[in-house]
Amino acid sequence: MKAEELDELFDNGDDFIPHLDLSTAKRIGTQPKKINVDFPEWVINALDIEAKKIGVTRQSIIKVWISERLKSEQAS
Repeated sequence: MKAEELDELFDNGDDFIPHLDLSTAKRIGTQPKKINVDFPEWVINALDIEAKKIGVTRQSIIKVWISERLKSEQAS
């Protein structure tokens, strides 16, 4: 399919997804990047307690909480 035909499908609001090869698609900006953060011991202990309550790792709870806070800040 030519680009012009794909553009026309998109512009008309038609379903163009079947014409795409999504097997190699990547979302930009979602690649993990490592950082180091130093927390006081009491924060680490509190994170571990909260993570254990909901059955996730410390890293997971940190990622979720930071993500939620950023979304909240962006919404306001």
